[in-house]
Amino acid sequence: MVFLLAEAGTGGGVQQIANTFGVDWPHLLSQIISFAIVCLLLQRFAYKPIVKLLEARRAQIAEGIAEREKIRNEMAQAQARRQEIIVSADAEASAMVEEAHTAAAAVRERETQKAMTEAEQIVLKSREAAVQEHARMLRGLKEELGALVVQATSVATGKVLTADDQKRLAQETLNQVKKAA
Repeated sequence: MVFLLAEAGTGGGVQQIANTFGVDWPHLLSQIISFAIVCLLLQRFAYKPIVKLLEARRAQIAEGIAEREKIRNEMAQAQARRQEIIVSADAEASAMVEEAHTAAAAVRERETQKAMTEAEQIVLKSREAAVQEHARMLRGLKEELGALVVQATSVATGKVLTADDQKRLAQETLNQVKKAA
C-alpha cells in the first residue's frame, strides 16, 4: 500500500493505470480501511461465534456418536445376559422337572410298596380269620358229632349212658375225626 502511494506521487506506471481505470486514491484508501474494519468486526462478532458454535455442534455430534456406541454395547451386553438368564432358567426348569419326575417315581414306588404290604396284611388276616373260623367250625362239628354219637349209641344200645361213658365216646370220636382230617 505504501508502495502504491509512493508510486502515485511520482506519476509512474501505476498512476497511469489508476487514471485509466478511474481510481480515486483517497476513496480507495477509505474503502480499504472500511473493508478492514468490517472484516475485523465480522471476524470478531460473526466468524468466531459461528466457529465456536460449529465446534460445539461437532463436539455434541461426537458425544452423541460415543453415547450411541456405548448404548449399543450395553444393549449387546444386556442381550447376552438375557440369553444367559434364559439358558440358565431353562436348565434350572429342566432340572426341576427331572427332580419332580424322580420324586413322583419315588412316591409311586413307596405307595406301591405300601399298598402291597397292606394287601399282604389283609391276606394274612383273612387267612388267620379263615383258620380260626375253620377251627371254630371243627370244634362245633366235633361237639355236635360227639353228641350225635352219644345219642345214637344210647338209642342203639337202648340204655342210658353215664357221664363218663358219654365223655369216653366223645373222646374216641374226636380222635377218629382228627385222624381222618
